[in-house]
Amino acid sequence: MRSANNLSHVLRAIALGGAFCCAAFVSGCGMPAAPQPPSLKLPEPVRDLTASRAGNDVSLAWTMPKRDTSKVMLKADETVAARVCRSEGAASGCATVVNLVFAPGAHATFTETLLAELATGAPRPLRYFIELSNRRGRTAGPSNAATVLAGQAPAPVSSLSAEVRKDGVVLRWAPGPPEPYETTIRLERTLLTPPAKSTQGPLASPAEPTQQNFLVPAGGVHGRAIDKSIRFGETYEYRAQRIAPLTVEGKMLELDGPFSAPVRVEAQDVFPPAVPTGLAAVATPAMNGAGPSIDLSWQPDTEPELAGYAVSRREAASEGQPPAAWQRISGAQPVPGPGYHDPNVEPGHTYQYAVSAVGQNGRESENSAPAEETVPGP
Repeated sequence: MRSANNLSHVLRAIALGGAFCCAAFVSGCGMPAAPQPPSLKLPEPVRDLTASRAGNDVSLAWTMPKRDTSKVMLKADETVAARVCRSEGAASGCATVVNLVFAPGAHATFTETLLAELATGAPRPLRYFIELSNRRGRTAGPSNAATVLAGQAPAPVSSLSAEVRKDGVVLRWAPGPPEPYETTIRLERTLLTPPAKSTQGPLASPAEPTQQNFLVPAGGVHGRAIDKSIRFGETYEYRAQRIAPLTVEGKMLELDGPFSAPVRVEAQDVFPPAVPTGLAAVATPAMNGAGPSIDLSWQPDTEPELAGYAVSRREAASEGQPPAAWQRISGAQPVPGPGYHDPNVEPGHTYQYAVSAVGQNGRESENSAPAEETVPGP
């Protein structure tokens, strides 16, 4: 009996031991994973830094990152330190200009007025960088380089004026002093009226850009340019600057002067259409029971704001007599096309006709050169 009891105790112990091992295996007795290094929380470097110079001011713009180098989102309520530095030449290092802070994802800007030693002398590259750092001052490296030219900038544009005409806005300015390098004029146009809601369809006009730049042909030496791309009903602001395209260290760069004082224009369409041309008159005698008539034709006006035409008539003056006054015969509504049929004529009479163009703004052109025709007698 004793031997049987001992065997029973041994078997129970083996069973308990196996159950313990199985339980341990199920609860995670495998090998632990490799430890992960702690994140340094380094902001991603800026990749879209741009720089532009106007006179002695250099303006920078860039986008702050939203993630760190581990692709973890930066906290929206935390600011990121940004060091702005510039380098003149490869061996000069990057001198700190200013230390700033911005929120993650912000559209950041900064403008520096150049020191006297950078705003004078021969043109030479000046490179700007942005370096972001975490709370411990560690950085993932500088941004892309944004380059402008240091040196003496071209003279400012003075006496800028603008005049609205039928074919566009005419801009004028005073001639500048002699420059050590060839310059041209850049015109900057800003749309001040709110953009119109875009319309649908293949024939819809595209939305007008808020800001556009134009280079004046022939360098602007004549002090005059015309902007034919305006839209009537809009308000614009113009500025001008003198720029010098230069090749420095094998690269084409611009040395830009300061902007002029702005001028504002309201482009209101107060102009009549062009005077019609090519007016011709052809008489038809009475026949087959129909009375005589005179048919008119002229060159069509292709202006988009044309509403139509008005036709006037008078009897030709007798010898030694002044001509009669013009009388409108086409009615109150403009004639839509370049032609008119006048059945109210009498045989043997001579008539003179004139045509004017009417715009959708209600303005009317001067009369065309007259056309004269005599109705055949009976």
